[in-house]
Amino acid sequence: MHNEIFYADAFDWNGVKYKTILPTKATDGKMSIVDSLSPIGSGPPRHIHEAEDEIFVILTGRCKFWLEGEEFMRGPGETVFVPRGSEHTFQVVGDIPCRHLVVLTPGGFEGFFVEMAAGQFSVPDDMPAIVEVAGRHNLRFTGPPLDVN
Repeated sequence: MHNEIFYADAFDWNGVKYKTILPTKATDGKMSIVDSLSPIGSGPPRHIHEAEDEIFVILTGRCKFWLEGEEFMRGPGETVFVPRGSEHTFQVVGDIPCRHLVVLTPGGFEGFFVEMAAGQFSVPDDMPAIVEVAGRHNLRFTGPPLDVN
């Protein structure tokens, strides 16, 4: 499968593979893009990015999103815009992993993924460490992940 070849140089955080394809330094801080391959059932706790707008571009698989109390599905070729300050989360659903691009404006948040992979922190066991790293990246957790379906 092409995902194994593409992600050969990606880093792994608890089964989610991340590859920064447009680093912040390449845009003079204006944006970054991270390519992510997430397994079925995965997704973060509910959270808020205080400093970044976030755009998801779904390439493969399906995700259930929760944004400011509204739930909806997105699949290949579809996008989700999450304005900074908006409470949100998502979960990979269906029978295949979800590959999606995460576009962040301004850039810089990709450092959170790097720190999480380096520490191999897990939710919920390592939440104190995760919250500490999140604070350095203007991220605040507000609730649990979506229920596994």
